[in-house]
Amino acid sequence: MTTVYRFKDYDIFLILCVLALSGAGVLLIGSAGPSYQYRQLAGVMLGLLVMGAVSIVDYRILIGHGWSCYAAALVLLFGVSVVGAISGGAARWIEIGPLRFQPSEMSKILLIVFFARLFHDFQDKMDRAVYVFFFVGVLLPPAALILEQPDLSTAVILVWIFLCMLFMAGLGYGIIGRALLLGIPLGGAGLFLVTRPGQTLINDYQYRRIMAWLSPQEWAQDSYQQRNSVMAIGSGGLWGKGLGNDSPLSVKNGNFLPEPHTDFIMAVAGEELGFWGCLMILLLLALIVEECIRIGLKTKDLSGRLICIGMAALIAGQSFVNLSVVTGLLPNTGLTLPFVSYGLTSLVSLYLGLGLVLNVGLQRSPFLPIPPR
Repeated sequence: MTTVYRFKDYDIFLILCVLALSGAGVLLIGSAGPSYQYRQLAGVMLGLLVMGAVSIVDYRILIGHGWSCYAAALVLLFGVSVVGAISGGAARWIEIGPLRFQPSEMSKILLIVFFARLFHDFQDKMDRAVYVFFFVGVLLPPAALILEQPDLSTAVILVWIFLCMLFMAGLGYGIIGRALLLGIPLGGAGLFLVTRPGQTLINDYQYRRIMAWLSPQEWAQDSYQQRNSVMAIGSGGLWGKGLGNDSPLSVKNGNFLPEPHTDFIMAVAGEELGFWGCLMILLLLALIVEECIRIGLKTKDLSGRLICIGMAALIAGQSFVNLSVVTGLLPNTGLTLPFVSYGLTSLVSLYLGLGLVLNVGLQRSPFLPIPPR
């Protein structure tokens, strides 16, 4: 049976925010790396097609194949360990002829669907520790495969998404309290261990990035990218130096910021668009996250709500980490800024995820009254 949707139920506001943010990304990439601009524009167009197509497919069909999504994510991630292309000391990509994609980006969307199915099936057992251990056991295989690449930052984002969805599914506060009592000391101990000379817990380049963050002057060669990023943002002032300017005093134009079109695109925004330009980008990101949460809160179906919360957690978490890196608040991680940084796999995957969110919003029932914006 074909589902008929009403156009007025489409969340046009969310689509406009995504288009505005993607447009800003295309312009900034054109300034940071002109040869990548048309590729990013093609990625936006493909993403729109994917989002539109997915938005008219009942998300519950995909939820019904939740375990298949989990298996597909594992196959993609395992494929990286077998035939992954190495770049920058990490094997995170698969190359098929001229095509190159990053399976971990698509896996995040597949796992959001899977977690929504899993937590929906066990929603009445969230206050029992044995089931929480089961959930963690299911999380470990994809997280371990991502860590093997190695890609610590993506593994952290995956855990963050998992925790946000688990909380929204009704995880008991007692379990949360015990987890925090255990997790905070373990996190502190872990940071202490990975900063010891000669440690073997993380890769050498990850160790250098952490040490460059803790002691930037002593590790100047490894911290120069973040230091120059902060310099670029600060030099933009309130209004910036102008998009695509050719000033020889520009940090970007002086080639002091390697590959600015990817992880450090916000440094380009700070230098060329200034404080107000960066504020507009942050506002658009916040509105997209808010709209995902809003759509999720209006549905009574737990699986649909969890898909929306998972996408909100993905965009919010990845944005927070990226912005913290470019401002020196966190070690360099390699995470892109959603919808703004260059990266076609990431871009299309995000559009796919938002297509699912839009479909949740298109369902006529069962729904709660829409919360005020």
